Amino acid sequence: MTRVAIVDPQPAVRAGLAMLLRGEPGLVPVGAAAGVTDGQELIARERPDVVLLEQDLRDGDGIGLIRRLKAARRPPGVIVYTALPDAEVELLARVAGADGIVDKAAAPAELFDAIRLVARGETALTPLTRAQLDAAAHRVEPDDLALLALLVDRTSPADVAETLHIDAKRVARRIERVLGRLRRPAPRAAA
Repeated sequence: MTRVAIVDPQPAVRAGLAMLLRGEPGLVPVGAAAGVTDGQELIARERPDVVLLEQDLRDGDGIGLIRRLKAARRPPGVIVYTALPDAEVELLARVAGADGIVDKAAAPAELFDAIRLVARGETALTPLTRAQLDAAAHRVEPDDLALLALLVDRTSPADVAETLHIDAKRVARRIERVLGRLRRPAPRAAA
């Protein structure tokens, strides 16, 4: 049985997902939350295998919540379940440590497949394009390029710290800095 928690600000989405999951063999909804605070409480209490998470939450940022979840000793798999799957969300989710992204408009079978992949320790992420990588590289500080490359390749923060020979707290601060730079509008080219 794969235990799934839902974190989404929309009551209809939470209820609909719970109903869908209950009807699918092997998937068990263990609770739903509307925001960062109640989401963290739910996940700490229920210890799901997979979390379905909207990036725009009622009381905060889902991307930041992914970072906090993935910093845990035994993190759950995290799938960003979004109505706005664009290049920026894909990049931010990957850098934050998400294991998958599923469009809310996708067929239920696609969602179920993603949950099962992530529960097995695999990913449900599409490869980033060269354009996405180039754009990201131009938005971060030059000294963060190695960090960005490691995060895009899904290297754990502990392994990043070891590889870059810096302590875990400094890695966490630099990851937040990278995420902040990636969230800003891209600089405009001179005309």
